[in-house]
Amino acid sequence: MEGSALSGSQDGQVASPRRTPSQQRSRERVERMLAAASVLIAEQGSDAMRMGEVAERAGVSIGSLYQFFPDKRAIVWALAERYTAESQACIAAALADVTDAEGLRRAFSELVDIYYRLFLAEPVMRDIWSGTQADNALRELELADSRASGAFLAAVLKRLRPQDDSAALEAKAFLVWQLGETAVRLAVAVGRTEGDGFVETYKRMALRELLDE
Repeated sequence: MEGSALSGSQDGQVASPRRTPSQQRSRERVERMLAAASVLIAEQGSDAMRMGEVAERAGVSIGSLYQFFPDKRAIVWALAERYTAESQACIAAALADVTDAEGLRRAFSELVDIYYRLFLAEPVMRDIWSGTQADNALRELELADSRASGAFLAAVLKRLRPQDDSAALEAKAFLVWQLGETAVRLAVAVGRTEGDGFVETYKRMALRELLDE
């Protein structure tokens, strides 16, 4: 029996518009579908991708594809969920043991650089997030991701400045992280030299705000 996650949300989580496989064979099939979709998006973009192409590339029937992904948007959503989960795990690990200002400076700078390199290297990520403005549900997923990432950053700020207002630190961390998403996407959209400069400028501005310099 396969689980469904087609509607609604729980505990503030944004619900996924796709079925969630519970059996190993089904999970392997879904992995092939997502891998095929990633290749096609990299080749031609998600707008041009067709469900039949995904099924053919994955070596599954179109019926099997529709069993888990009712439409192309659900495939894009699944890939977006995967990237956000991997991103949050990376952020949590990088910030978990930060206990001083220098540690925050180093960890934050490295995380921004990693995120920038991923966007440069992964056309699928660029394609997915370029569509967030046109898809309200994807926008909600992006905001949920920024809030989760901001929470990791806020936890560090609270360790460094326990006397400061907790809500203010949380708001600052969320805003810094959300602006970072925007800065990186802008950097990818322009030439590499200009983009590198934007990222470095963002890091300096963000760290000044985070460290109250």
